[in-house]
Amino acid sequence: MLSFKYKTVNKHSKTIVYWEVSEVSKLKAALKNEYVKSLVILAIILVGIVAFWFGIRTYLRTDSPLLAVASGSMIPTLNVGDLIVVQGGFNVSNISAAYGTGDIIVFHKPYDPDELIVHRAVEMHTSVNTTYLKTKGDNNNGVDPWEITDNDLVGKVVWTIPYLGNIPLFVRTPTGMMIIIVLIVILVLLEFIIPLAEEKKKVDQHEEEADVLDAGSL
Repeated sequence: MLSFKYKTVNKHSKTIVYWEVSEVSKLKAALKNEYVKSLVILAIILVGIVAFWFGIRTYLRTDSPLLAVASGSMIPTLNVGDLIVVQGGFNVSNISAAYGTGDIIVFHKPYDPDELIVHRAVEMHTSVNTTYLKTKGDNNNGVDPWEITDNDLVGKVVWTIPYLGNIPLFVRTPTGMMIIIVLIVILVLLEFIIPLAEEKKKVDQHEEEADVLDAGSL
């Protein structure tokens, strides 16, 4: 807080008022600077996240480089909540297909292209110059009732991070969304609203003190 340093109000009041107003101006400038700094830091974080996302998509050559395992069809190889790293740029003919040892691939479900599935490639055959893959979940009893072509293939799983996929899975739930919203509101309050309110209160207080001194000098 600012302190008042004067000996006699009548003799030095104008100087005192000028000093207080100058300090108030500095407070206002500092307030704006801190606000700008916070916005810049937030912008840098957001740009970093976006750059990382587009960078990893470019490096792994797929629009879906990171996915969370949402079902138990690949247990024990993949568990619910695992995060998988997917590398794209493959054709069906580049995939290794074999029961128990074939590549684990990610593909669009043929009858529902918006749904992504992660299963193992178990069989491959070619018909009329087109190569097809049969897939199967390690935890399923039989092969899937479809065949995968190049148009369906997203990529193959190249790395697995246990448990980390639980975060995006939880965020997708109503409870997770609510918690994220509450955390964002709390963060904004702590980082911007509350500090701004406290600094504004200080500025108003010093302006009032300066007005009192100015009135006393008249």
